[in-house]
Amino acid sequence: MNAEKIIVPLDVPDLESAIALINKLPQVTFWKVGLELFTSTGPKILDILKSQEKRIFLDLKFHDIPNTVAGACRAAAGYGVDLLTIHATCGSDALKAAAEAVEIGAEKAGTKPPQLIAITLLTSISPRQLAFDLKIPLELPEFALEMALLAEKSGLNGAVCSPQEVQQLRETCKNDFLLVCPGVRPTWSDKGDQKRSLTPSQAITAGADYLVIGRPITAAAEPELAWNLVVEELNTFPTKNQRPLD
Repeated sequence: MNAEKIIVPLDVPDLESAIALINKLPQVTFWKVGLELFTSTGPKILDILKSQEKRIFLDLKFHDIPNTVAGACRAAAGYGVDLLTIHATCGSDALKAAAEAVEIGAEKAGTKPPQLIAITLLTSISPRQLAFDLKIPLELPEFALEMALLAEKSGLNGAVCSPQEVQQLRETCKNDFLLVCPGVRPTWSDKGDQKRSLTPSQAITAGADYLVIGRPITAAAEPELAWNLVVEELNTFPTKNQRPLD
């Protein structure tokens, strides 16, 4: 069960590299396809993952005017992916349009709609950057919460947040509101450019539904061993807020 909570990013530049990584980690059931790989390969990588019965997080982080994000979400819903992202800072009109569009796109394609989740704030952004670079007067946890609540009110299925905000969001948002946490780092790995990180067991305990864990696994000298270590950590330390997932 815990292994199914881990989403591994295919943060590679081309189809050949993606296939090689998938083959190195046959145990992984949920893969994330981001901007770099999707721009390089288009839907080919999605077809490959679906042919192997993998779940797909299409992380394109749409951010545009309502009409444009609606069109993009309608098209993306036709791919039959499981998760799809949009920035909460698009605003309520765009979020509502996107939520309606995924239903329409999926129905037209004859597939199940993806769960549309909102980016609250990129995990690479620190409180200082939020205040001084982005000129946001709110404290970072408050801003993340406001973005999550906006997404929930607009009809989205969940939000992406850093592990350090997940407990507050879990306590405030509805129980079925999905929380996905990138920036998760095992104790034995380097944090890299992640400013607001926790360990996998800490993040799940705080209320995360899914963990996006990339470089600690994919950049390891032995990716399969790193994967096993993460799964072992989650299985060794029972977490109090686990709930069944679809």
